[in-house]
Amino acid sequence: MTNLRLASAESASLDIDAVVIGVVTDDSGPALAPGAAGVDEAFQGRLVDALSGLGATGKPGEVTKVPTFGNLAAPLVVAAGLGESYDAETLRRAAGAALRSLAGSGSVAVLLPAATSDEVAAVATGALLGNYAYLNYRTGDGDKRPVSEITVVTEAEADSGARAALDRARTIAEAVTLVRDLVNTPPSDLNPEALADAARQVGDEAGLSVEVLDEKALVEGGYGGIVGVGQGSVNPPRLVRLAYEHPEATKTVAFVGKGITFDSGGLSLKPSEAMDWMKSDMGGAGAVLGALKAIAALAPKVKVVGYLAIAENMPSGTAQRPSDVLTIYGGKTVEVLNTDAEGRLVMADALVRAGEDEPDLIVDIATLTGAQLVALGTRTTGIMANDDDVRDMVVGAAGSAGESAWPMPLPEELRKGLDSAVADIANISGERWGGMLVAGIFLKEFVPDGVRWAHLDIAGPSFNQGQPYGYTPKGGTGAAVRTLVQVAEDVAAGAL
Repeated sequence: MTNLRLASAESASLDIDAVVIGVVTDDSGPALAPGAAGVDEAFQGRLVDALSGLGATGKPGEVTKVPTFGNLAAPLVVAAGLGESYDAETLRRAAGAALRSLAGSGSVAVLLPAATSDEVAAVATGALLGNYAYLNYRTGDGDKRPVSEITVVTEAEADSGARAALDRARTIAEAVTLVRDLVNTPPSDLNPEALADAARQVGDEAGLSVEVLDEKALVEGGYGGIVGVGQGSVNPPRLVRLAYEHPEATKTVAFVGKGITFDSGGLSLKPSEAMDWMKSDMGGAGAVLGALKAIAALAPKVKVVGYLAIAENMPSGTAQRPSDVLTIYGGKTVEVLNTDAEGRLVMADALVRAGEDEPDLIVDIATLTGAQLVALGTRTTGIMANDDDVRDMVVGAAGSAGESAWPMPLPEELRKGLDSAVADIANISGERWGGMLVAGIFLKEFVPDGVRWAHLDIAGPSFNQGQPYGYTPKGGTGAAVRTLVQVAEDVAAGAL
């Protein structure tokens, strides 16, 4: 992990490769944001003129590089646009964009606005997340190498709140990085057993209790959804349970994540252009693992149990067939009309099992439907719930964490489309409309009575197929880790 430190402008190391400053937009053009005064002084007050000459406007997402020509010890100034005004998420994105542009550098001082602990946290988190690179399978990519040291410059350097904010940023970034790495790992190297092993290692290092059910235990336990989805693969399925408990906890939250390490669609085979990024179909399970890692470090006064429902969905002579009937953990039966609607099958098992922990809240997270992308695009998570207050709470947690989310309904009339002629419920509807909502309605059937529950569909946000932006890289994004951590902290603070 990149070395992250806090310093005042006077004590910041002069042995750096670049300085990052903020630029805002006002009526007369670009202007310097707080934190950049010392750099401007080194330019004899003409830094804005230099930026304007290079076409800088200060709009969000804009990055402009200015050589210092010896005016500073650092050879380069990087100006990140903040727009007309800025909040924590704007700072995160600006820091991330600046650090992405400096890949291959050694050390960077970030002089974006960081006068308060919240601003310190935002700048540090964005810088660390933007500094990400997945190089495990590359050779000779020094220009893509992450920056080795980031110094966040602040007037509040000696303030304990600022140092706690820096530590929190590091913890969150490490958790998100874990998930990005897992999502980016080729499925040949991250099969269900390997993901379960990774979860065990992370859990052991974080001091979590860890339980792993292998294929034999899943069959004996009656986990028909996970077994059914995984039976077409030579790589057998797993169910992982992780648990964190603060000694003063009075509430329990259960997180349930979809962990399909590769999704071919099974016998209902996907087209090839929809399959090449299906290594990301375990992003929900990854988010649960990353969140538990961070929660264990942050130690909120709550009990959190995490379930990773892991399988590989492949076509073969042993694969489940359309029209097969599975018996989910707990006894409810499902007619499988489409083997590519497999995520809801493994999630059903885990949702029922999570109910045995008697949680006050269940939050499931899954790369569940292509319909999520149709409805909300690639960056916004859809959030559904069996309780309006819970849905609003989780949407609020996402907003506080800086992740885009939108509340969605669960219309009762859509349930009829899941009626089966031979089983308790079918895994898809006969109608094509409202697919994201129908999937949520299916999952709702397996939530224990009286338990508050929310469902996060992260099919789009979990994997960025386009160009990097802000602190978001191409490939795995680590979507929803920050939201889940915030949910746990909100519950600990009395949100339920």
